[in-house]
Amino acid sequence: MDQNLSGKRVLVTGGTRGIGRCTVLAFARAGARVIACHHTDGEPVTTLTAELKETGGTHHVVRCDVTDAEDVARLAARCRTEFDGLDVLVNNVGVDGPVPFDALDEPEWRRMFDHNVTSAYLVTQAALPLLPDGGSVVNVGSSVALRGRANGVHYTASKAALIGFTRALCKEVGPRGIRVNTVAPGLTETEGAADLPPAAVERIVGMTALGRIGRPADVAGAVLFLAGDTSRYITGTTLNVDGGV
Repeated sequence: MDQNLSGKRVLVTGGTRGIGRCTVLAFARAGARVIACHHTDGEPVTTLTAELKETGGTHHVVRCDVTDAEDVARLAARCRTEFDGLDVLVNNVGVDGPVPFDALDEPEWRRMFDHNVTSAYLVTQAALPLLPDGGSVVNVGSSVALRGRANGVHYTASKAALIGFTRALCKEVGPRGIRVNTVAPGLTETEGAADLPPAAVERIVGMTALGRIGRPADVAGAVLFLAGDTSRYITGTTLNVDGGV
Protein backbone atom coordinates (compact mmCIF):
# COMPACT_ATOMS: atom_id res chain seq x y z
CA MET A 1 0.00 0.00 0.00
CA ASP A 2 1.33 3.45 -0.88
CA GLN A 3 0.85 6.64 1.09
CA ASN A 4 -2.06 7.71 -1.13
CA LEU A 5 -1.53 11.42 -0.46
CA SER A 6 -2.50 12.61 -3.93
CA GLY A 7 -5.40 15.03 -3.68
CA LYS A 8 -5.41 15.05 0.12
CA ARG A 9 -6.39 18.38 1.68
CA VAL A 10 -3.82 19.37 4.28
CA LEU A 11 -3.44 22.20 6.79
CA VAL A 12 0.01 22.78 8.31
CA THR A 13 0.42 25.41 11.01
CA GLY A 14 3.74 27.21 11.27
CA GLY A 15 4.32 26.22 7.68
CA THR A 16 6.84 28.74 6.37
CA ARG A 17 9.99 27.84 8.33
CA GLY A 18 12.01 24.84 9.43
CA ILE A 19 10.18 21.55 9.91
CA GLY A 20 6.85 23.07 8.94
CA ARG A 21 8.14 24.41 5.64
CA CYS A 22 9.79 21.11 4.73
CA THR A 23 6.57 19.28 5.60
CA VAL A 24 4.44 21.62 3.49
CA LEU A 25 6.67 21.09 0.47
CA ALA A 26 6.80 17.31 1.02
CA PHE A 27 2.99 17.12 1.01
CA ALA A 28 2.78 19.32 -2.08
CA ARG A 29 5.32 17.22 -3.96
CA ALA A 30 3.39 14.09 -2.98
CA GLY A 31 0.33 15.50 -4.75
CA ALA A 32 -1.57 16.91 -1.76
CA ARG A 33 -3.28 20.29 -1.69
CA VAL A 34 -1.87 22.35 1.15
CA ILE A 35 -2.78 25.37 3.21
CA ALA A 36 0.26 26.60 5.14
CA CYS A 37 -0.39 29.16 7.83
CA HIS A 38 2.10 31.59 9.33
CA HIS A 39 2.13 34.41 11.85
CA THR A 40 4.67 36.87 10.44
CA ASP A 41 5.02 38.15 6.89
CA GLY A 42 8.45 38.26 5.28
CA GLU A 43 10.84 36.49 2.94
CA PRO A 44 9.98 32.94 4.09
CA VAL A 45 6.36 33.54 3.06
CA THR A 46 7.36 34.91 -0.34
CA THR A 47 9.82 32.12 -1.11
CA LEU A 48 7.49 29.35 0.08
CA THR A 49 4.68 30.72 -2.09
CA ALA A 50 7.03 30.63 -5.08
CA GLU A 51 8.19 27.08 -4.33
CA LEU A 52 4.63 25.85 -3.97
CA LYS A 53 3.73 27.33 -7.36
CA GLU A 54 6.49 25.25 -8.88
CA THR A 55 4.77 22.04 -7.72
CA GLY A 56 1.84 22.79 -10.01
CA GLY A 57 -0.80 22.08 -7.37
CA THR A 58 -3.39 24.21 -5.61
CA HIS A 59 -1.89 25.63 -2.43
CA HIS A 60 -2.38 28.66 -0.20
CA VAL A 61 -0.18 30.46 2.32
CA VAL A 62 -2.38 32.14 4.92
CA ARG A 63 -1.63 34.43 7.84
CA CYS A 64 -3.11 33.36 11.19
CA ASP A 65 -2.41 33.78 14.89
CA VAL A 66 -3.17 30.25 16.04
CA THR A 67 -3.26 31.35 19.69
CA ASP A 68 -6.34 33.50 18.96
CA ALA A 69 -9.71 31.72 18.70
CA GLU A 70 -11.26 34.26 16.32
CA ASP A 71 -8.30 34.09 13.95
CA VAL A 72 -8.39 30.29 14.06
CA ALA A 73 -12.10 30.38 13.16
CA ARG A 74 -11.21 32.46 10.11
CA LEU A 75 -8.52 29.93 9.19
CA ALA A 76 -11.00 27.07 9.41
CA ALA A 77 -13.45 29.01 7.23
CA ARG A 78 -10.69 29.51 4.65
CA CYS A 79 -10.04 25.75 4.62
CA ARG A 80 -13.73 25.14 3.99
CA THR A 81 -13.89 27.76 1.24
CA GLU A 82 -10.74 26.68 -0.59
CA PHE A 83 -10.87 22.90 -0.17
CA ASP A 84 -14.38 22.15 1.12
CA GLY A 85 -12.78 20.56 4.18
CA LEU A 86 -9.57 18.84 5.21
CA ASP A 87 -8.14 15.32 5.29
CA VAL A 88 -5.03 16.02 7.35
CA LEU A 89 -4.16 18.54 10.07
CA VAL A 90 -0.55 19.06 11.14
CA ASN A 91 -0.17 21.08 14.34
CA ASN A 92 3.40 22.24 13.88
CA VAL A 93 3.46 25.67 15.52
CA GLY A 94 5.83 25.82 18.47
CA VAL A 95 8.22 28.10 20.31
CA ASP A 96 11.20 27.56 22.59
CA GLY A 97 13.42 29.68 24.79
CA PRO A 98 15.83 28.49 27.51
CA VAL A 99 15.13 29.98 30.94
CA PRO A 100 16.29 28.65 34.34
CA PHE A 101 13.30 27.66 36.44
CA ASP A 102 14.06 30.18 39.20
CA ALA A 103 13.97 32.95 36.56
CA LEU A 104 10.88 31.67 34.75
CA ASP A 105 8.15 34.30 34.96
CA GLU A 106 4.45 33.84 34.32
CA PRO A 107 4.32 35.64 30.93
CA GLU A 108 7.00 33.32 29.54
CA TRP A 109 5.22 30.26 30.96
CA ARG A 110 1.98 31.40 29.31
CA ARG A 111 3.70 32.22 26.02
CA MET A 112 5.10 28.70 25.86
CA PHE A 113 1.79 27.01 26.58
CA ASP A 114 -0.21 29.34 24.33
CA HIS A 115 1.93 28.44 21.33
CA ASN A 116 2.80 24.81 22.08
CA VAL A 117 -0.47 23.55 23.58
CA THR A 118 -3.36 26.00 23.32
CA SER A 119 -2.76 26.48 19.60
CA ALA A 120 -3.17 22.72 19.05
CA TYR A 121 -6.39 22.75 21.07
CA LEU A 122 -7.84 25.70 19.15
CA VAL A 123 -6.87 24.55 15.66
CA THR A 124 -7.84 20.93 16.21
CA GLN A 125 -11.22 21.82 17.65
CA ALA A 126 -11.90 24.10 14.69
CA ALA A 127 -10.64 21.54 12.16
CA LEU A 128 -12.43 18.42 13.43
CA PRO A 129 -15.76 19.33 11.75
CA LEU A 130 -13.83 19.68 8.48
CA LEU A 131 -12.20 16.24 8.72
CA PRO A 132 -13.96 13.23 7.20
CA ASP A 133 -14.14 9.86 8.91
CA GLY A 134 -10.67 8.39 8.52
CA GLY A 135 -8.86 11.74 8.70
CA SER A 136 -5.52 12.27 10.43
CA VAL A 137 -4.19 14.74 12.99
CA VAL A 138 -0.42 14.89 13.49
CA ASN A 139 1.09 16.98 16.29
CA VAL A 140 4.73 18.01 16.19
CA GLY A 141 6.11 17.68 19.70
CA SER A 142 9.63 17.06 20.96
CA SER A 143 11.55 14.07 22.25
CA VAL A 144 12.64 16.28 25.17
CA ALA A 145 9.14 15.70 26.58
CA LEU A 146 10.24 12.18 27.51
CA ARG A 147 13.68 13.16 28.86
CA GLY A 148 13.42 16.65 30.33
CA ARG A 149 15.88 19.48 29.81
CA ALA A 150 17.58 21.84 32.20
CA ASN A 151 16.55 25.48 31.64
CA GLY A 152 13.51 24.21 29.80
CA VAL A 153 10.89 23.19 32.35
CA HIS A 154 8.21 25.24 30.57
CA TYR A 155 9.14 23.88 27.15
CA THR A 156 9.37 20.29 28.37
CA ALA A 157 6.04 20.54 30.19
CA SER A 158 4.29 22.00 27.15
CA LYS A 159 5.56 19.27 24.84
CA ALA A 160 4.65 16.60 27.39
CA ALA A 161 1.13 18.05 27.42
CA LEU A 162 0.89 17.35 23.68
CA ILE A 163 1.47 13.66 24.37
CA GLY A 164 -1.47 13.61 26.79
CA PHE A 165 -3.55 15.60 24.31
CA THR A 166 -2.80 12.98 21.67
CA ARG A 167 -3.52 9.97 23.88
CA ALA A 168 -6.86 11.32 25.08
CA LEU A 169 -8.16 12.84 21.85
CA CYS A 170 -7.52 9.67 19.84
CA LYS A 171 -10.04 7.87 22.07
CA GLU A 172 -12.73 10.48 21.47
CA VAL A 173 -12.39 10.64 17.68
CA GLY A 174 -11.50 6.98 17.15
CA PRO A 175 -15.14 5.99 16.48
CA ARG A 176 -14.95 8.20 13.38
CA GLY A 177 -11.73 6.52 12.27
CA ILE A 178 -9.80 9.75 12.84
CA ARG A 179 -6.25 9.08 14.02
CA VAL A 180 -4.26 11.40 16.29
CA ASN A 181 -0.50 10.99 16.65
CA THR A 182 2.56 12.97 17.70
CA VAL A 183 5.95 13.16 16.02
CA ALA A 184 8.68 13.95 18.55
CA PRO A 185 11.88 15.25 16.90
CA GLY A 186 15.20 15.47 18.62
CA LEU A 187 17.59 18.32 17.83
CA THR A 188 16.96 19.27 14.21
CA GLU A 189 18.74 21.57 11.76
CA THR A 190 16.45 24.60 11.94
CA GLU A 191 16.79 28.28 12.77
CA GLY A 192 16.66 27.50 16.48
CA ALA A 193 19.38 24.88 16.29
CA ALA A 194 21.65 27.39 14.59
CA ASP A 195 21.69 29.42 17.82
CA LEU A 196 23.13 26.57 19.87
CA PRO A 197 26.84 26.66 20.76
CA PRO A 198 28.89 24.19 18.68
CA ALA A 199 29.91 22.37 21.87
CA ALA A 200 26.25 21.73 22.72
CA VAL A 201 25.58 20.34 19.25
CA GLU A 202 28.63 18.09 19.48
CA ARG A 203 27.47 16.79 22.85
CA ILE A 204 24.06 15.89 21.45
CA VAL A 205 25.57 14.26 18.38
CA GLY A 206 27.74 12.18 20.72
CA MET A 207 24.58 10.91 22.45
CA THR A 208 22.86 10.03 19.17
CA ALA A 209 23.07 6.49 17.80
CA LEU A 210 23.12 7.66 14.18
CA GLY A 211 25.88 10.20 14.86
CA ARG A 212 24.19 13.35 13.54
CA ILE A 213 21.39 15.74 14.39
CA GLY A 214 18.13 15.51 12.52
CA ARG A 215 17.14 17.24 9.32
CA PRO A 216 13.71 18.73 8.63
CA ALA A 217 13.17 16.11 5.94
CA ASP A 218 13.58 13.35 8.54
CA VAL A 219 10.68 14.77 10.51
CA ALA A 220 8.58 15.51 7.43
CA GLY A 221 8.91 11.88 6.38
CA ALA A 222 7.47 10.75 9.71
CA VAL A 223 4.60 13.24 9.43
CA LEU A 224 3.70 12.04 5.93
CA PHE A 225 3.79 8.42 7.14
CA LEU A 226 1.32 9.18 9.94
CA ALA A 227 -0.87 11.20 7.58
CA GLY A 228 -1.10 8.49 4.94
CA ASP A 229 -2.87 5.18 4.56
CA THR A 230 0.11 3.01 5.46
CA SER A 231 -0.37 4.01 9.12
CA ARG A 232 -4.13 3.43 9.13
CA TYR A 233 -4.01 1.35 12.36
CA ILE A 234 -1.69 3.68 14.29
CA THR A 235 -3.24 6.20 16.67
CA GLY A 236 -2.41 7.72 20.03
CA THR A 237 1.28 7.10 19.52
CA THR A 238 4.34 9.31 19.95
CA LEU A 239 6.93 8.57 17.26
CA ASN A 240 10.43 9.66 18.26
CA VAL A 241 12.50 11.01 15.37
CA ASP A 242 15.71 11.63 17.28
CA GLY A 243 18.33 9.35 15.73
CA GLY A 244 18.40 7.13 18.80
CA VAL A 245 19.27 9.50 21.65
